[in-house]
Amino acid sequence: MLTDQPIVIVVPVGALGAGIKYEHLEAGLAAGAHAMAMDAGSTDSGPAALATGLSKYSRDAVKADLKLLVAAQAKWGVPLLVGSCGTSGCDAAVDWTRDIVLELCGELGVSPRIATLYSEQTQSAVLEDIRAQRVHPLAPLGVLEPEVVERCEHIVALMGPEPYIAALKDGADIVLGGRTTDTAVIAAVPIMRGAGLGPAWHAGKIAECGGLCTVTPFDGGVVIRVEADAFEIEPLSASNRCTPYTVSAHMLYENSDPYLLPEPGGVLNVTAAQYTAVNDRVVRVTGSRFIEGAYTMKLEGAARGPFQTIMLIGITDPEVLADLDSFLTAMHATLVERVIHVLGDAAGVFDLSLRPYGWNAVSGLPVAGGPPPREIGLLLVATAESQALALRIAKICNPYFFHFPLRPEKELPSYGFPFSPAEIELGQTYQFVLNHVIETRDGLERVRIDFVIPNQDAGAAFHAQA
Repeated sequence: MLTDQPIVIVVPVGALGAGIKYEHLEAGLAAGAHAMAMDAGSTDSGPAALATGLSKYSRDAVKADLKLLVAAQAKWGVPLLVGSCGTSGCDAAVDWTRDIVLELCGELGVSPRIATLYSEQTQSAVLEDIRAQRVHPLAPLGVLEPEVVERCEHIVALMGPEPYIAALKDGADIVLGGRTTDTAVIAAVPIMRGAGLGPAWHAGKIAECGGLCTVTPFDGGVVIRVEADAFEIEPLSASNRCTPYTVSAHMLYENSDPYLLPEPGGVLNVTAAQYTAVNDRVVRVTGSRFIEGAYTMKLEGAARGPFQTIMLIGITDPEVLADLDSFLTAMHATLVERVIHVLGDAAGVFDLSLRPYGWNAVSGLPVAGGPPPREIGLLLVATAESQALALRIAKICNPYFFHFPLRPEKELPSYGFPFSPAEIELGQTYQFVLNHVIETRDGLERVRIDFVIPNQDAGAAFHAQA
């Protein structure tokens, strides 16, 4: 139960592998922290991590951060919580992170009790949930069809704080979680220790990206102090600052509603929240509420898609840049016609995309008014049913892509190309195909918990099911 002292959580980085500063971590822990907690995953970089089970971040970067964290856990005796391990949080990504931690335990000579939380769902289980009408769509998707589930390489359900709390109550020193909401992994210890649900969830949301809620986002992480009806947030770096503006603005990060944030088991409501500067570095927040409701977990699933080859050129021709839309329209039509003429039915289902960076490649929206750009980088993306076919299509486009004139009577130009060979094979693409929620009895129903205890003498590890 919560005492009259706040629950102190150190969030040293917004994403494991992005870089932790030793002096910041030590400063936060020396201030009486009850836990270290952070996120390690996201869907920000697309579906490849979930489809393949591979981490977005390098093993070297993740290990460097974990070395500081595992050593700090042993020194200070406070639990370490990591959510969405290995970017996607699928079972293989959790095991990948666990193996790094076990390697570090051997190198550091420490033997923490390690809990691993798995939230990957089998296709058969999700298909049964569809038949039982326990799966519901989130916009913009519709009813989940069985064939979509069968296409998925991996399906994960986003955990709330309950599995972390269960692992800690069973004696875990380090908890490595599968796919988890960014907020839940940080809110877990405050909730377990009796802090107010509203402040705990709200503090977790604000601290989820580490220093992103500060004046200087890349200058280290933050520490939160959660109470029964309020929380405070402060940068770990003595030279950094939190302000009411930087803290309140983070409610808009990856959230379409600045006041409501759905989470497993309820909704965070900050409509009445007040953000007050304690001093020039610390912000205190009151008025947060968590409205409990039916327990649901979001499902994420990724499937394999077609293959791609790309080519890139730079264009500085002022006449082309002055009439760019017409140029792109004519080039695209010519390239498509050329591929069909050469390959015919053998082209299969293919797509050619021209993306003019420096014009409207990011937004895809028509450009109205304004001067022409000084230069653009024009990217061609050839998408086809196989890698070999995507390469054949790109090679067919090659001479036209590099030498296409603004008008037929013009001399053939040569645009700048940075690579030789020009064609770059990207391999297979991946697609997010699930954006649904699943009804559950509670936060533990869809999660499996395992324990690993490093054995220094035998150089191995003992496993125990929770």
